[in-house]
Amino acid sequence: MNTTKKNPYLLPFILITSLFFLWGIAHKFNPILVPHLRKACELTNFQSAFIDSAFFLAYFLMAIPASLIMGRIGYKGGILIGLLLFATGAFLFYPAANVRSFEFFLLAQFVIACGLTFLETAANPYVNELGDPATATQRLNFAQSFNGLAQTIAPKLGGLFILTGVHLTATDKAHMTPEQWDAYLNKEASTVQIPYLIIGGVVLLVALLLSMIKLPEINEAADADLEVKGSIFKEKNLMFSVLAQFCYVGAEVGIASFFIKYAEETNGIGEKDAANLLSIALIGFVGGRFIGTFLMKYIKPHLLLAVYGVANIVLLIVAFTVGGKPGLYALMATQFFMSIMFPTIFSLGIRGLGTKRKRGASFIIMAIVGGAVVPTIMAKVADVKSFQLCYSVPIVCFVVILFFAISQFKIKAVDEGEVQVAH
Repeated sequence: MNTTKKNPYLLPFILITSLFFLWGIAHKFNPILVPHLRKACELTNFQSAFIDSAFFLAYFLMAIPASLIMGRIGYKGGILIGLLLFATGAFLFYPAANVRSFEFFLLAQFVIACGLTFLETAANPYVNELGDPATATQRLNFAQSFNGLAQTIAPKLGGLFILTGVHLTATDKAHMTPEQWDAYLNKEASTVQIPYLIIGGVVLLVALLLSMIKLPEINEAADADLEVKGSIFKEKNLMFSVLAQFCYVGAEVGIASFFIKYAEETNGIGEKDAANLLSIALIGFVGGRFIGTFLMKYIKPHLLLAVYGVANIVLLIVAFTVGGKPGLYALMATQFFMSIMFPTIFSLGIRGLGTKRKRGASFIIMAIVGGAVVPTIMAKVADVKSFQLCYSVPIVCFVVILFFAISQFKIKAVDEGEVQVAH
C-alpha cells in the first residue's frame, strides 16, 4: 500500500521535524561563539553578551511580522523565507571572519535569528496540525526530541571544530610583534568559517527539498467557533506566560552561554573540556524532555513546572554560593530541570484564547528576547563582581516561573488537543 496515500502528512512531518534539529544546532552554537569571539575579537564579558543579544533581539522584532507574512503566503512560504534567511546569515560568517569585525558577526547572528523566528513561528503550530488532534502532543514531543538531540551535539561539534584550545594571555601578547598577535587573532576567527558554510549548505538543501514538496495547508476556519472578544492585553494568563517565557529563555541562554567561562574561572577547566561538559549536561536536557513527557501522564504540567522551578532555584544557589565542582555539577543539573519549561509555559499560556491563539502565540515567541536581556545583565555582574556571582541573576527568573506555575492551579486543566511548542 502506498504510505503517502495512507498518511499524506508523513513526508511533510519528517521534513518539518528536521527544522527542529536545525534551529537546535543554531541555538547551541551560541555558547561556543560567546567565549570564542570574546577571544578572537578581544571583547569584554559585557561586549560578548551582545552575541546573544543580537540573536534574540531578532525574535522580538520579527515574531509578529513573520506571523502576518505567513497569514498571507501560508506556512510553506514562511518556512522557505526562514530557511533562506538562516542560510544567508550562516554564509555571512565567512566574510565576517575575514575582516574580523564583531559588528559583522552580530549582523550574521541577527540574520540567522530572523530566519529562525519564521521557522519557529511556523513549524511549531504546523506540526501540531499535521494529523489527528488527539495525538498532537505526541507529535510535538517527537519533534522536540530532535531539537534536544541537536542541542546536545552542537556544543560538542562547536568545541571540536571552532574552539582551538589556545588561549594567549596579555603576557604572551607582550612578547609578540603586532603582526604575530594579529595573525593569532585571525586564525582564531577563521575557525567559524567552515562549520557555518556547512550549516548554510545543509539549510539550503532542506529549503530545496521543501520547495519541491507539496505541503498541506491547514484549515484554520475552526477557530471561528472559539471566538474570544476583547483586547488580548487583558488576557492575564497570556501576559503572565509572556513574562515567564521571557525569564525562562533568558535563564536558559545565560546559564549555557557563560558555562564554559564559569568552568574555567571556578575550576580551571580548559575551553574544550568545558564544551564537552556542556554537551554532557545537555544530554540531561534531552533526557528531561522524555522523562517529563512520561511524568505528565501522572502529574499535572503546572505542578511539574513548579517542582522543576524550585529545583533550579536550589541548584543555582549552590552554583553561586558554593562554586567549585559542586557549583559546576549544579549548573549541569539545571539543564535537566529546564527541559520541560518552554513547551509547558507555551501551552499553558495560550489555552482558552480561541481566535486569539495565533496572536497570543506570536507574543510568546517575542518573549524569546529574554535571551538578549538576561545574559547581558549576567555579563555586567561578571565584569563588576565575578562569574560565580552572575549566576544569582537566573534565580530571579526561576522565581517568576515558579509563581506562574502556582497561578495555574486556579485555572482549569488544559484540553488534550492544546498546542505545545518546542524550543
